[in-house]
This record gives sequence, structure tokens and C-alpha cells, in this order.
Amino acid sequence: MRMAMSQLSEVAAGRLIGGDAEFSGVTIDSREVAAGELFVAIDAERDGHDFAPSAIDRGAAGCLVARELDIDAPMVVVDGDTGTALTRAATRLRSFGPELVVGVTGSVGKTSVKDLAAAALGAGLRTSASDKSFNNEIGVPLTLLNAPDDAEALVVEMGARGPGQIAELCAVARPRIGVVTRVAAVHTELFGDLDAVAATKGELIESLPRDGIAVLNAADDRVRAMASRTEAKVVLFGEGGDIQARDIELDEQVRPSFEVVGEWGRTKVALPVSGAHQVQNALAALAVACCAGVPLDVGAAGLANAVASPMRMAVHHLDSGATVIDDSYNANPTSMEAGLRALGALNAERRTAVVGTMAELGPDAERAHREIALSAEAAGIELIAVDEPSYGVESVSDISSAVERLGTLGRGDAVLVKASRSAGLDRVVTSLLAADST
Repeated sequence: MRMAMSQLSEVAAGRLIGGDAEFSGVTIDSREVAAGELFVAIDAERDGHDFAPSAIDRGAAGCLVARELDIDAPMVVVDGDTGTALTRAATRLRSFGPELVVGVTGSVGKTSVKDLAAAALGAGLRTSASDKSFNNEIGVPLTLLNAPDDAEALVVEMGARGPGQIAELCAVARPRIGVVTRVAAVHTELFGDLDAVAATKGELIESLPRDGIAVLNAADDRVRAMASRTEAKVVLFGEGGDIQARDIELDEQVRPSFEVVGEWGRTKVALPVSGAHQVQNALAALAVACCAGVPLDVGAAGLANAVASPMRMAVHHLDSGATVIDDSYNANPTSMEAGLRALGALNAERRTAVVGTMAELGPDAERAHREIALSAEAAGIELIAVDEPSYGVESVSDISSAVERLGTLGRGDAVLVKASRSAGLDRVVTSLLAADST
């Protein structure tokens, strides 16, 4: 979205200092700022104001700040928190963006559904989507403000760590289509139980207008029950739903192909992403596209060009002949089981899962970790736990020890790397790829 700093000062309730300028695009990371973008100084673990000069040096057109800085560039200064000002600006500018906004939430699969829905919609409409997993009170406003001026559809991922947060994001994005993937044991330390998780995820469905559409997982009872929380049209995906998959096959990289059937017809689908669980994600994406008027075969063709967000079931084939699945962005019991199934489906002689903590599971954390260890054992998968004794297997203390435990990888080896983001196990993948290239 292109706008002037003077316009930003009005919608963000700030004051303009240093002259006017136009910007296109918004970022909170001074390392990734592109020429002509707006840099927003967020005060979080580190104070973003300290990095404003670097952002300007990299070509930022101006800054949104909470205090006046000594920089040679336009700035909008707001009272209070810049994150709140960013949300205020996005909310007021929402009506200038695409009419069709698709909200995606759920305990698992929301990033994959977001990526796949963007690909299916993008085959028929000019579509923009959340970057990576930008799904919180900062990420959603950034997604809205970074939508191109000619976008016809916008796919917005929505996450929550407590009740009321999805409703707050919906007040900003005002989605017309809402997707709920699954309700599972994620952030239960914060939510309490699955019913509380479902109540929060269902806030997306409650927010939909009467002429909106709720896209719900037919196989998840808690998700399916959300139909009672809206007057919008309800479309179910998955077994027993309005759009289903038949004759699922997996190739040597565990990429699914299948026939999709339902009220919009039938067609063949071949996914570029790995894991049998991606079939349900693809059905949700196709339901979104079809509800938006994209023909089923067009949306299915678009899925073939989907690009998954980083560290999400990314399959690497090493020169040594080994296969590494990088699913290190996040983990919970449901997604961990899916990752193990994907690893087990690979044609390999030795299968190893390098795993770390599954965070924020509350009192059930030790039991949940141990159950994953039992699943791995039953599947003949060796488990290497990094700094997490709850799995009940011998735990290594750090990344280098995990890589050392793996040993020399070659043809016949397959490795899954998965943990909550706080574990930083993407460094295992980085080490394996670096070692393979030397």
C-alpha cells in the first residue's frame, strides 16, 4: 500500500516531523528494510528505535516512532506504543485494501493453509498473503499495510495465545471468509484446555458478516461445532464435507497427489509440499478459492506453484544422498505426530528425528513428550532429544552434540528436525547443509 507520511500521521494519530515523503511497504526489521519502505520502531526484546538510523541508511523512506530521533528523514511521532499506532493505522486503512480478506486460524496447519490458499486464490485473483508466520497484533497490521494497491484478495494468518486475541485481530482485518483448521493441544499452558482453545479460535467465525463464509474442518468435532456461532454460510472440508480427497498417493518425497471431489466438481491435485497431512490443508485452500469464484481446476493448478513458508516441512536432498526434513519452525503433539508419519513414509534405511521442546503445554507437557517418544519407537525412528529430558530418552545438551550424534549421513539416511521455535533447531539443518557442501 503506497501512502504519504502525512497521511500516516493522520491515521496513526501522530505528528509529522522532517518533511513529507511517500512510502510503499512497512517493516519492523531494519535488516530487511527495502528502499522506500516505512520502518516501524517496535519496543520489544530490543528497542527498535536504536535501529532506526540503520533502517534509514538502508533506504527507508521514513520511520514511525514513539519519540523524536536525531535522523535525517521524515518521521511520524506517536504518543505511547508504536504497535498500537500501527494497528490503528491498519484498521482505519482497511477499507482501502482488497474487499476479500480471508482469515486463517487453528491450532495447527494455519501457515500451510495460508500459503496454499494464497496459491489457489492467486491462480484466479491478484492475491497477497501474510509473510512467513506474521499472525499476531503486529503481523496482521503489517499484512494489511503491505498488500499491493491492486490486490483483489488478501489471506491473513491469525494466531492467539489467549482468549479474545483472535477477535481483536478480526476487528482490524474484517475477514469475509474465515478458515479454522484444527483444535489441538497448543498453548494449553495459557488456554487451559481444548474447549478454551476452541472458544478462542471460533472468534474468527463469530466475526464473519452474514454474507461471509466459514470454512471448517469436517473431521474435527470442535471445529465443526463452530457452525452454530455464525449466520454466515458454512462450507466443510475433509471426510464427510463439501470438498473431499480421494485416491491419495505419496511420491518419494512424501508429496501428496489425489483427486478432489465435491460441489464444485472434481479434478486432480499434485502438491509441491511434503506430508500426507497437507491434503487436508489443500482442501481448505481449494474451498477458499472456490468460494471466491475461482474454478476448481484453476485453483488446483495454482496449488502446484505453492511456496511453503521457511522451516515448514522443507525437504532437503543432500549431496551425500541423505534426506533432511526441516520442520523446525514450531511443534506441538499433533504436528509432531504428522512429522513422524512423514519421516516414516520416506524410503530410507535409517530414520532419525532430532527433536526439541514442545513449549507451552502446561501440566501435560511431560506426558505429551513421552508419547511422542513412544510413537517414534513404534515406528522404528531413532530419537535425538536436544535439551529436553521429558522425551525419556538420553538428551544431548546442544546443537553441535545433536549433529555429532547423527554422525556421517549418506544414502539411506532420513532425518526430521522439529521443535518449538524457542529451541532454535533450524541451526541443526544449517549445520547439516553446511557440512554437506564442504
